[in-house]
Amino acid sequence: MAGCARGSARAVLAFLLAPALVALLVAPARGRGGRGHGDWGAAELLPPRENAALVARFVTNVCDWGALATISTQEGVRGRPFADVLSLSDGPPAKGSGVPYFYLSPMQQSVGNLKENPYATLTMSLAETSFCRKYGFDPQSPLCAHIILSGTVIKVSEAEMDVARNSLFIRHPEMKTWPSSHNWFFAKLNITNIWVLDYFGGPKIVTPEEYYNATFQ
Repeated sequence: MAGCARGSARAVLAFLLAPALVALLVAPARGRGGRGHGDWGAAELLPPRENAALVARFVTNVCDWGALATISTQEGVRGRPFADVLSLSDGPPAKGSGVPYFYLSPMQQSVGNLKENPYATLTMSLAETSFCRKYGFDPQSPLCAHIILSGTVIKVSEAEMDVARNSLFIRHPEMKTWPSSHNWFFAKLNITNIWVLDYFGGPKIVTPEEYYNATFQ
């Protein structure tokens, strides 16, 4: 009798939990690839996918950091790709210039690499924002928009120093307290090539001219 009672209890519990289990199983699938996936119109402030240049500018502006790939000068991996996470900023929120600025030190391995070869590639992704988590997009999914910028990393000129400083310090105030003994300096990525991945079908090519001419609505 006890066995029958336990069996009945399990059946009742399974019946009660079934709707919740179905919801848990269906909701993630709907977020990743169900109807309406990638509907940027439903996301606050996101520009339309059709305007790839504006998407690129948006991603650059909302991201506070990115992965910068350089060519290593380190013994054992010389000549191989070397990626590092760097803080960056193109200016105040919604008022960015599109130029990724960095605050660098000669003590960083990436800087050593750049001294020998200034060419670099920067990747930034909306995975670092709440957007992809909100809609259930995996960071590797094209729906979790990311951009790839290639060019050369150069020190900013004296004329551009204040712009770089203000752009970085407004987003990364901690930088103001970093030790001066590290000989920090301001640098930027001089962009020559741009790829945008925000949907299926491969990357969209954006020219630097299109990128810098794009304006927030």
